[in-house]
Amino acid sequence: MRIATWNVNSITARLPRLLAWLENSGTDVLCIQETKCSAEQFPHAELRELGYESAVNATGRWNGVALLSKVGMEDVVAGLTGGPLYEGVDEPRAISATCGGVRVWSVYVPNGREVAHDHYGYKLDWFRALTTAVGQDAAGDRPFAVLGDYNVAPTDADVWDIAAFDGLTHVSAPERAALEALRAAGLTDVVPRPLKYDHPFTYWDYRQLAFPKNRGMRIDLVYANPAFQKAVKDAYVDREERKGKGASDHAPVVVDLEL
Repeated sequence: MRIATWNVNSITARLPRLLAWLENSGTDVLCIQETKCSAEQFPHAELRELGYESAVNATGRWNGVALLSKVGMEDVVAGLTGGPLYEGVDEPRAISATCGGVRVWSVYVPNGREVAHDHYGYKLDWFRALTTAVGQDAAGDRPFAVLGDYNVAPTDADVWDIAAFDGLTHVSAPERAALEALRAAGLTDVVPRPLKYDHPFTYWDYRQLAFPKNRGMRIDLVYANPAFQKAVKDAYVDREERKGKGASDHAPVVVDLEL
C-alpha cells in the first residue's frame, strides 16, 4: 500500500497537478491539507473518475483537510474531539478513517504565527488535544499513523539554517515538546529519504528563491504506531512535485507499506 501526505495549498488551484500526480504516482491513500475550499466545492467527482473515494472536513477559504482512498474508507471521523476553538471557531484541521485496514489521520496543525501571539497558545492547546485523541486511536495491533503538516521542525537539522529561526515559531522548545508528547503516546517519526540533497525537507517558501537554494524545512510528518512502522518498506519526499509553475509550497511525503 502506498500512503502519502500533501499540503496542496488550495485544492482548486492545484487540482490539475493533483490529478496528474495521482494518475502517475500509484498512491492508494492520500492525506491532504489546506484544501482552502468548502465541502461543497471539493472535487469529489473528478477524484471519483480516478477511482478515489474521498472524505473532507472543510468550511471555506482557510484550512481544510481531506482523505482520498482507492482501498476503501470506513469509520470516518471529521474534526478533533476535545479540540480547542480559535476565536470561537472549530477550525477544520483533522479527519480520520480506516483505509484498507490502516487507520490514518490527516492533520493540519495551526501555524502559531508568532511566539507571543494567541495563535501560538492555540497551537499548543491543539497539540494537547491531538495527543489525547491519538492515544485512544493508536492502541492495538492495527497499523495507525497521523500524517500531515505539523508546522513544527522536529530537530535543528530539519531547517535549512537554525540561526535564521532564532526566536521564531516552528522550532521553539514548547512546540518540540508537544511533538515529544505525541511520540510518547506510542508513535515514531517515519523519516523519509530525500531524492536530492542530504536532508528531506518538505516545505520551501515561495519567496527569495528558497526552493532552488534548498532553504527548506521538514514540517510535513508521518507519526506511526509500531504496527505501521514495522510495515514501512520505503519513505521519500517527492521533491519533483515542488518544481514548476503552479506548484504548492509543500512536496508530497510518500510511504510504502508491505502489509
